[in-house]
Amino acid sequence: MNRGALVAFTGTTPNIGTTISAFSAAWRIAEYSGQPVGYFCLNLKSAKLHRYIRVEQPALSLDRMRPELKAATLSPERLKAAAFRPAGMTNLFICFGNLLRDQAEFYEPEEIGHLLDAAREAFSITIADVSAYWDNAATIAAMLAADSRIVATTTALSHFQEDGRRWFGLARSLFGIEPGGCDAVIISPPWRYGGFTMKDVQKETGLRAIDRLRLTEPLMAALDNGALLDWLRTDDTGRKAMDEAARQLMNRHGVRFGRGIAQQPWYRRLLAHRNGVS
Repeated sequence: MNRGALVAFTGTTPNIGTTISAFSAAWRIAEYSGQPVGYFCLNLKSAKLHRYIRVEQPALSLDRMRPELKAATLSPERLKAAAFRPAGMTNLFICFGNLLRDQAEFYEPEEIGHLLDAAREAFSITIADVSAYWDNAATIAAMLAADSRIVATTTALSHFQEDGRRWFGLARSLFGIEPGGCDAVIISPPWRYGGFTMKDVQKETGLRAIDRLRLTEPLMAALDNGALLDWLRTDDTGRKAMDEAARQLMNRHGVRFGRGIAQQPWYRRLLAHRNGVS
């Protein structure tokens, strides 16, 4: 059986939009491909996606899988059956993160490795959203196992230079991850961060930017209201969020566009926007 690709998203800094970029990429890939796509929140101390999409009591979260992870009995079928699937995007399988924050240190790399192995068998591509900090099993295991590694940062000097060098850069060297093995997503918040550009960020970090994500005021309101899915479906910015990154990741890992996508009205509008056609 063919194993699916694993893409890990981390950040140079906590709370800058890494989860939004990772989930938006997973959504776009599922939308474009029609194939089974897994999204796994591996934030052991700050899982929030369930709030962003208004799922108050997730049936499947990382802490609820602990017995199966410890016993190494989690199957691909169990993952697919128990994962949350949004209405209208039933080929996107969502596993919510650890909701028992006081137990974050109890996870072992072998447990996360078993989870990711099951995900590779279940899905054509799996997006693993991990913490910016490497002092936990989930971030280390996912980043080491990933076929592609995406680093989210902003144009704030303290993020792409200070955190990028002293935290991500140090961890990358410690675990033997080459700079060429990582890409970047540049997060643009609603407010301006200094006078630095995407080119400055790429030069300082040595990472190639594959996309840019704008955190707009409507997006921030959607997060507060649990309406992230609506933003991805209907907002002008949300409809295009992580489009380029999704395309590049699909091409890189052999995930094909679904049949008939070119005939979809929303896809024709997106292509027209990309080509500058009104």
